[in-house]
Amino acid sequence: MVGGPTSEWPEDLFESEQRESIWIGADRGALHLVKNGIRPELVIGDFDSSTSAEKQLIKDAVPEVITAKPEKDDTDTELALKKIIERYGSCKIKIFGATGGRLDHLLANLFFVLRPPFYEHLQDINLYDRYNTVSFFKPGTYRIKKEVDKKYLAFVPLTAVKKLTLKDEKYRLNQRDFSAPISLASNEFEGKTAEFSFKAGVVCVIQSKD
Repeated sequence: MVGGPTSEWPEDLFESEQRESIWIGADRGALHLVKNGIRPELVIGDFDSSTSAEKQLIKDAVPEVITAKPEKDDTDTELALKKIIERYGSCKIKIFGATGGRLDHLLANLFFVLRPPFYEHLQDINLYDRYNTVSFFKPGTYRIKKEVDKKYLAFVPLTAVKKLTLKDEKYRLNQRDFSAPISLASNEFEGKTAEFSFKAGVVCVIQSKD
């Protein structure tokens, strides 16, 4: 959990299945977890936007608190992800609270997957909010399932991409190259699944609803 606006959380965020997951709090995300009765394994951040009372609440509830300096090269989200990768290796990582609010934070939360050590694990990382599910892919051929509540499908090359093919979506492509990042927005599934492939680069795939 990171510190984005709670208004952007999925409606079922704290249902029983999610409560049983291993939770990590990044900066103000730690406070959100504690206030919702979640005891994270650890929290990390500079906590520069938290009051003394909020910091104490976190310390009293969490077994491990790692305090970072405000002047640092990584965002609090990136620090938390590095700690997750260090401790748990390859695992499914769901990120909540990464959208809404500041645009620079949103962009950081999309592009961090291009750098080590995140790149090696990018296909295990997903971002979720009330309207979107965000996934990341390395070159290959994939078939993805349509989420029941989602209408739209977007393909977002985050780098130069070679031979992007959208085989059975509403709007199709055949081995199209892109030299720079671009959002191919407002595509749709034709059925319950969609197949796509590409030969080089990194593609972000977003399922979304209004």
